[in-house]
Amino acid sequence: MAIIQTPNGFSLDDSGRRVVVDPVTRIEGHMRCEVNIDKNNVIRNAVSTGTMWRGLEVILKGRDPRDAWAFVERICGVCTGCHALTSVRAVEDALGIKIPPNAHLIREMMAKTLQVHDHVVHFYHLHALDWVNPVNALKADPKATSRLQEMVSPHHPMSSPGYFRDVQTRIKRFVESGQLGPFKNGYWDNPAYKLPPEADLMAVAHYLEALDLQKEFVKLHTIFGGKNPHPNYLVGGVPCAINMDGDMAAGAPLNMERLNFVLARIQEMVDFNKNVYVPDVIAIASFYKDQLWGGGIGAVSVMDYGAYPKVNYDKSTDQLPGGVILNGNWEEVFPVDPRDPEQVQEFVAHSWYSYPDEAQGLHPWDGITEPNYKLGPNTKGTNTNIEQLDESAKYSWIKSPRWRGHAVEVGPLSRYVLAYAQGVEYVQEQVNRSLAAFNALAGTSLDAKTALNSTIGRTLARALESEYCADMMVDDWNALIANIKNGDTATANMEKWDPSTWPKEAKGVGTVAAPRGALGHWIHIKDGKIENYQCVVPTTWNGSPRDPAGNIGAFEASLMNIPVERPEEPVEILRTLHSFDPCLACSTHVMSEEGEELANVKVR
Repeated sequence: MAIIQTPNGFSLDDSGRRVVVDPVTRIEGHMRCEVNIDKNNVIRNAVSTGTMWRGLEVILKGRDPRDAWAFVERICGVCTGCHALTSVRAVEDALGIKIPPNAHLIREMMAKTLQVHDHVVHFYHLHALDWVNPVNALKADPKATSRLQEMVSPHHPMSSPGYFRDVQTRIKRFVESGQLGPFKNGYWDNPAYKLPPEADLMAVAHYLEALDLQKEFVKLHTIFGGKNPHPNYLVGGVPCAINMDGDMAAGAPLNMERLNFVLARIQEMVDFNKNVYVPDVIAIASFYKDQLWGGGIGAVSVMDYGAYPKVNYDKSTDQLPGGVILNGNWEEVFPVDPRDPEQVQEFVAHSWYSYPDEAQGLHPWDGITEPNYKLGPNTKGTNTNIEQLDESAKYSWIKSPRWRGHAVEVGPLSRYVLAYAQGVEYVQEQVNRSLAAFNALAGTSLDAKTALNSTIGRTLARALESEYCADMMVDDWNALIANIKNGDTATANMEKWDPSTWPKEAKGVGTVAAPRGALGHWIHIKDGKIENYQCVVPTTWNGSPRDPAGNIGAFEASLMNIPVERPEEPVEILRTLHSFDPCLACSTHVMSEEGEELANVKVR
């Protein structure tokens, strides 16, 4: 009888039940997950697959590096802007361009707006339905819900029994209409859902509030970048000018009226994070204390490049410092350098790409993006109707990035583990305050390391980062106003805009703390054109397949040993995967069902 040898040394008889989730929904892009479940309904093997190819690296070759941001920004419509920011930083790094302080502050506000917007939308509109049962909210007592709201978040103004009764009426009409929309096909009678009706009603009310507010948050992108999604960026700075005497109706850019509008939106983010988002995550977690705190592997080995510098080009001013922690040892933080070819490498032994030597990894500056779709001999099904993948062969369009050969997790949780371990006071206060509130509600005494090392810990870190980003934006706005009062209105440095000022050949790297984790773009410029361009995105790190040494990525590792109430209703699988907020849109391509080429388009 065949044996599946899993990377953690556990041998699983392959007659164990195989559960396939394809597609994984409520994410961006195309993802498949297969797990083997033993007779006790515990996951003993996991296979995570990116099912579509991202070909932007190929598209960019030979193009003007000043245009790269506009192409790579289209990698995703959810994490809008972060790829553009990473791209302009890579080009500026290669060409030695220094942007003005105002440009740095505006870019920071745009990036942090994205973080708040993305984190809020992820929790309420993508991830919350893994914890919250909206149908169960119909059983709630609005008065008891009001009391719960006042206990969880006493400063939130919308907490009266009448308010929750109105929300409940809206839900009832919605359910009775039969048009459940995003609530359709949920596993609402699954015992994996633990919330009482009043908590469900409170969460659904906040779901609706977040739906209204998220469209207000991103108006910062329209003011600074002209539109959302995909706001405009500029190599050398930002495309918006400052003219305090300008009339917006006449087309003049930033004036005091616009800047005050920005501050008002920032304050909305601050209030929502403190009064709704963070308290909701803590309250919901308290009802799942026996199931997931301390369960769902996470934060064992983590990495981030560092985020939110107060001073541009000075990584020592990062408000969330970078680094690497291996095997849960918070006492030792290794420095990270994306330029070092020994640190960041991508492998393709189990990815549908070709390398000259697939036992070796390649640094992104030397990266190759050559597709090679070939299923393993033990695959069940056909090329276009796969029933079960062969994880001993190639099984994903995602490559396997590694830090010095180690599989690491990236994301808000990684940033918070690194910041907590390195003594960032704001972060330590946030985490300790949140754990104190949780322990009080749940009657437990968890410490930071135990609590963060979990699926809900990953979700909490995202909420805390949203809170931190909104608070940092207040400081960014004040610094921008101070610069303007001192007569500094520069928003771009165009000294090296002309390609004639560039070296014949140059390499650069740009990094950003994207909503889902450490994002890096590496560029090689030759004779004024892009010679090579490689993106290593957060979901490449987290969703990577096995590497040649058998190390598994964070998605697969996080699923190991999780019990499942009903394998045919994989709530726990979705709950764990959604905690990463997978963005498989970074793996997009177009092909027919038969795998044939649909179109060949030549530009320029």
